[in-house]
Amino acid sequence: MTVRKNTSKNIRLIEVPSEVGAGTRGASLGVEAIKIAALDFRSQFFKKYKSIVIPNDNAALFGNPGNRYAKHIRSVLKIYERVAAAVRDTLRDSRFPLILSGDHSSSGGTIAGIKMAYPESRLGVIWIDAHADLHSPYTTPSGNLHGMPLAAALNEDNIEEKVNDLDYETIELWELLKGVGDIAPKIDYRDLVYVTLRDFEEQENALIKAHKVKVISTNELKKTGVTKISREILKYLAACDKIYISFDMDAMDPTVSRGTGTPVKGGINEREAADLILELIQNERVCCLEFTEVNPTLDSENVMAETAFEILQKVARQVEII
Repeated sequence: MTVRKNTSKNIRLIEVPSEVGAGTRGASLGVEAIKIAALDFRSQFFKKYKSIVIPNDNAALFGNPGNRYAKHIRSVLKIYERVAAAVRDTLRDSRFPLILSGDHSSSGGTIAGIKMAYPESRLGVIWIDAHADLHSPYTTPSGNLHGMPLAAALNEDNIEEKVNDLDYETIELWELLKGVGDIAPKIDYRDLVYVTLRDFEEQENALIKAHKVKVISTNELKKTGVTKISREILKYLAACDKIYISFDMDAMDPTVSRGTGTPVKGGINEREAADLILELIQNERVCCLEFTEVNPTLDSENVMAETAFEILQKVARQVEII
């Protein structure tokens, strides 16, 4: 395994306190909850690493969401553009973006930013999540854009499985969202790996089957072991020049992930999550890592944020020493 040569000075935190893409309120408070966890641990983490804070558009939540099948899409588009610019600039500065985001919709902006920084590179995506996030406005049952970031990155409408009729404005805004960074598609299905995927709709499953997307179940990970699974993932993505890891807290079982918007039974535990990320991040092609969907309003005693922070600390230390 080839390992990275980065040091601690290369890490740059990018905070995205946005929840305009979510259906449940509270995810925008996740970053602050993680900071409170750091204080409880008497950690200097957030003093040690410089942060960029992305301005949110959460005030839009007090108005009409509009666009029934792409709620608050104008606001999500703003977040995409802001996150993309921050990730692009961080990578161009030869720094490692470690992203803490509210809801998962903004990860589409993260992918756009990586491609803007490395337009000629083939980008692999490791999506550690209970959900596929492959809906488009044409297929969504909820209209929440945190279920669509991978479809946006793949430039996927999934018209074959269409269930919604869109108005012109929604179509136009969806095209703009997919086109952030002036690159579409930004990734290919063959360069996508799901880990712990277990909750998805038939429209998403049709895409996964049609494109033979690599899926590693929770049972497979537990049976095979984190080390072997990590090697398998990195081997599968051998043709990729860069790799992005997106870690949704609902990848973990609800017994440890109560403080997240869409918990699903049958996930991994906190140790497995930490070990998996630590194994993967050693590879020098990993250029960006994102933690998302900590929602303290659904938690008790800030347990989920503490779990996220413990993993975050271990990851930062790993980057420091290798």
